[in-house]
Amino acid sequence: MKTAPTNDWDGTSGENWVAHQMRLDLMLHAFGDAAMASAKVTPGEHILDIGCGAGVTSLALAERVGAEGHVLGVDISPQLIARARIAVPDGAPVVFELADAADAALPARSFDLLFSRFGVMFFDDPVAAFAHMRRALKAGGRLAFVCWRAAQENDWVRLPMAAIRHLVEPAPADPLAPGPFAFADRDRLSAILASAGFTDIDIVPFDTGISYGHGETRAEAVDDALALAFAVGPLSRALAGQPGDIRAKAAGAVREAFSRRPGETSVLIDGAAWIVTARNSAG
Repeated sequence: MKTAPTNDWDGTSGENWVAHQMRLDLMLHAFGDAAMASAKVTPGEHILDIGCGAGVTSLALAERVGAEGHVLGVDISPQLIARARIAVPDGAPVVFELADAADAALPARSFDLLFSRFGVMFFDDPVAAFAHMRRALKAGGRLAFVCWRAAQENDWVRLPMAAIRHLVEPAPADPLAPGPFAFADRDRLSAILASAGFTDIDIVPFDTGISYGHGETRAEAVDDALALAFAVGPLSRALAGQPGDIRAKAAGAVREAFSRRPGETSVLIDGAAWIVTARNSAG
């Protein structure tokens, strides 16, 4: 679900995603399904899966296109691409490549669909990246992806960061910088896609519950949610380099915040995204 070096996806960040892959895929499953529904995949299509991560979305797309279709999954994390390649069933019409879709050598006018589940918000120059990828689309080809709305609308950020506000001063964030929330502004996102040459742009909100963490009991689920927040996401970055006592106090505060949410085998939190579709009208 990443495509540019906002984080070290070939280092610690990639390793963390591999380590927590099952929990993260559970968290993101509904978003990917909603984006695929909007993509209207049909058998025989050729698809580029941008920021494919460990390959879960690529494999789901491969099932939809069938033996006559093809899916190319690209990601910049060697750890995630290695994991994706291991998971490919014999005969599945999918290939994984270590590449940055922003400048990869993609075959011109070869794909019916460009797809991504949270993999397109990290480009340093999003207009140039989308223009480059659009040239790999057939005339009339489609773009479909899901991206996060604002951080304050997403509990996986809002809850832990609010819980530690009295302990750690968050670093100022540039809302336009590459990162998870770079496309939170719908008007900016629409302008980026239009500047890259896409037409028929449609950006609609998608809100759903997220299963955050997992456990056999309620207590285990809260513990797991806490561990996930400490390993992946803004909380881990905010607490990097903090002394042990601050980290311990932060853990207690975040645990309390998660404990106030419902759920038995997972902590149920709220997620907010955009489902985006567009078309390549160029001949």
